[in-house]
Amino acid sequence: MALALAEARAAAARGEVPVGAVVVDAGGAVLARAGNRTEADGDPSAHAEILALRAAGAARGAPRLPDCDLYVTVEPCAMCAAAISFARIRRLYFGAGDPKMGAVEHGPRFFGQPTCHHAPEVYGGIGETEAAALMRDFFRGRR
Repeated sequence: MALALAEARAAAARGEVPVGAVVVDAGGAVLARAGNRTEADGDPSAHAEILALRAAGAARGAPRLPDCDLYVTVEPCAMCAAAISFARIRRLYFGAGDPKMGAVEHGPRFFGQPTCHHAPEVYGGIGETEAAALMRDFFRGRR
């Protein structure tokens, strides 16, 4: 999670919403890491999770990552939860919950839906204090 938090801090420094994500294989090797780039790329889908999954898939030469874990600083939204499911991620670790846009423990609870193709093991609250503080400070500065 430390690497994901570093990506979130870097995203905030670029003026992006501070979310970071890291994909790790079964042996603990980092396959990909990313921070949000929606503003820089002019792309509403350039969330940290999507970018990290794309890079890990490219590194592996495969769209599915069944032996990989994803660490993300904030509870994924519905778009990212769907991508996590399609990538067949083994375990999802996230920091701060997101009552407004989260889709794992809040909102649609994507992985609990009968139409969800694959649900990873989910572990929330990892690095929650720092992740929540990054979000709170970022948005406080915007208001």
